[in-house]
Amino acid sequence: MHKLSKKFVFQNALTKRFVALTYAQEGKQIDCDAIKVCQDMMKQNTGIFSTFRGDMGLYIATLLSLTEDPQAVFRETLIVYDLLKAERFRASDFLIVAAFQVASQSQKSDYARVIQRTRAFYDDMKAKHFFYTGADDYIFATMLGLGNLDVTASTARIEKIYDFLKNEFWTKNSVQTLAQVLVLGESDDAGVDRVLVLRDAFRSEKIKLDKAYTLPILGILALLPVDSNSLIPEIDRAQAFLRNQKDFGSFSVSQQELLMLAASMVVNDFADKFKDDMTRAALSTSISLL
Repeated sequence: MHKLSKKFVFQNALTKRFVALTYAQEGKQIDCDAIKVCQDMMKQNTGIFSTFRGDMGLYIATLLSLTEDPQAVFRETLIVYDLLKAERFRASDFLIVAAFQVASQSQKSDYARVIQRTRAFYDDMKAKHFFYTGADDYIFATMLGLGNLDVTASTARIEKIYDFLKNEFWTKNSVQTLAQVLVLGESDDAGVDRVLVLRDAFRSEKIKLDKAYTLPILGILALLPVDSNSLIPEIDRAQAFLRNQKDFGSFSVSQQELLMLAASMVVNDFADKFKDDMTRAALSTSISLL
């Protein structure tokens, strides 16, 4: 964090913390110079009012810096971004992340299929929840579009999970995202029940992972084959470790954000242990929604 704070003085502090987390997920020391090179490349290839220069720009530059050929991936990201806009997706910070996902995780010959599937997932979500579904759903719609899950069956499954959980949490939009996480992870009914079991176990230890922007992480934890007796002490240790680091004091990082970071670290560690690439992908997607 200290390196990031010095190199990117005017960038949002929350974004910088999640940039640091992204590098930590890859098990790498942060490379501020590589991120800056990617950020400059983005500026040189986009207009002054481009969304690639907005709040999400530093995060995209970070993702690019971790690829083998940032220039090529960014070139493809711009192509996919235009293709997504041609499919009536609105320009936004969320859309540039969606474009990067498609460009970095699929072949050029597959762009059209993935984008059509993404549009189908999004339209089904919008039809069921017009007021809750917006640009922030582009990213999970894209993750679903990148896979091979049946669109109709999956959106019906999202709706079933949403109906089951909607009265358990106060924020309905985040419950929809939680349902998307569980469907992306191909969770069965026991996995959905596990969300509530973990929530109650965490609550008993005053770990509040049932708030608006932590619900996706709760869903990801529910996908892991790890019980709460193992997760709780790991999250506690991660919180204590982070709080003692420079730039992570109580005046800089709220308790809820600290919990989000700590839980993300724990998810990443267990995903590595179980070689669970899908869980890691879901975690990265959730981070980009913050």
